[in-house]
Amino acid sequence: MRQHGGQGSRRRPHVHPLLAATLGRQRLITHVDDHQLDRIAELLFDLRQDIGQAALDAAHDLNTGPLALFLNSLIERGLRGVRFIASDDHAGLKAARKALFPGVPWQRCQFHLQHNAQGYVSRLDQRTPVARQIRGIFNAPDAIEVQRLLNAALKDWQVSHPQLAAWAQKNLPEGFAVFDLPEGRRVRMRTTNGLERLNKELKRRTRVATLFPNTNSCLRLVSALLAEQDEEWMTAKIYLTIKP
Repeated sequence: MRQHGGQGSRRRPHVHPLLAATLGRQRLITHVDDHQLDRIAELLFDLRQDIGQAALDAAHDLNTGPLALFLNSLIERGLRGVRFIASDDHAGLKAARKALFPGVPWQRCQFHLQHNAQGYVSRLDQRTPVARQIRGIFNAPDAIEVQRLLNAALKDWQVSHPQLAAWAQKNLPEGFAVFDLPEGRRVRMRTTNGLERLNKELKRRTRVATLFPNTNSCLRLVSALLAEQDEEWMTAKIYLTIKP
């Protein structure tokens, strides 16, 4: 998430959050006896029966879902001036975003759209040409050209890939919000790839640590890694500037 506005400026900063849901595992050092192991086995069995529905309910719960709680915690800590949000199409994240940031323009990750489109191309030898065509649409210089290229592709796909055409007409425009931003910001805001790479690095570093004595020790490591990355983005390798 980046904030835009010069130091000392009295204007409310423009905030462009990048959001991506991820799962992580944390191994804690603990000791259990035989009775506790039996109880754990019973609980795991019960959990396996309901985990699909439970996970879905948690993702969509706008009051207690983890994604909604996370976004709400940012607001409570002073997050203001959100003008643009980029994320994937995660159901829980979408519901939380709509509830907490209604009306804020949303950019669906173009990389994920490219990947999703492949599921609607039945012939393997056609997937590369379709991917190239979609890439050309996303690389259009402006909003007028991107719509022209989409219309041309839809006309082609309605004959060769009717399922793709139906899906693309509804879904690909969700990746066009970035064309309302200045050209200099588009390359960073059109996908969540940078955040996905950061999530992978956090998982890698926590796996290297192997065991944590408690949850706070894991949080301290992750917080230190994020602070280090933020410092790099702000100074050595500026992630996003306000230049048009």
